[in-house]
Amino acid sequence: MTRARTPRPHEIDQARHDERLLRALREGGRDPAWRTRGACQDVDPETFFPAPSEPADNAMALCRTCPVLGACLAWALRAGDLHGVWGGTTARERRAMAVVWHNGQLDPLSPAAAPATRPPMPATPAPVPAARAPAALPELGAVMDRAELLRLVKAG
Repeated sequence: MTRARTPRPHEIDQARHDERLLRALREGGRDPAWRTRGACQDVDPETFFPAPSEPADNAMALCRTCPVLGACLAWALRAGDLHGVWGGTTARERRAMAVVWHNGQLDPLSPAAAPATRPPMPATPAPVPAARAPAALPELGAVMDRAELLRLVKAG
């Protein structure tokens, strides 16, 4: 088994400018049901957890076609999952991204670092809907890992 190492400064600098990380920041909390729309739904979970001597090319190629790549990567970074392929990144890439993610070291000139522009306020405010009770169930990812979730979905 190989030992994970601390990311080098140049890897962290690359992560600060990585479009996948910027996408994760933009899409990270928008869609709580992102797992149901992943391109990996019908793929063997082992594809995303290759042995250290095996290439991750198949998983990476599938991730590049996925509509929820950003949300997937955001979940992996929030959960601290540094194994396998998540959001089109390898564990090595995510280690550097995790430093940026958790320390807020995003490149200040990147589009994702800029605050989102808001539309102008209307002259008369819209009525505020009544507050709803928060969901009682935790996010699935907080309870089980990706491989277990994919196995359950595949088993029907």
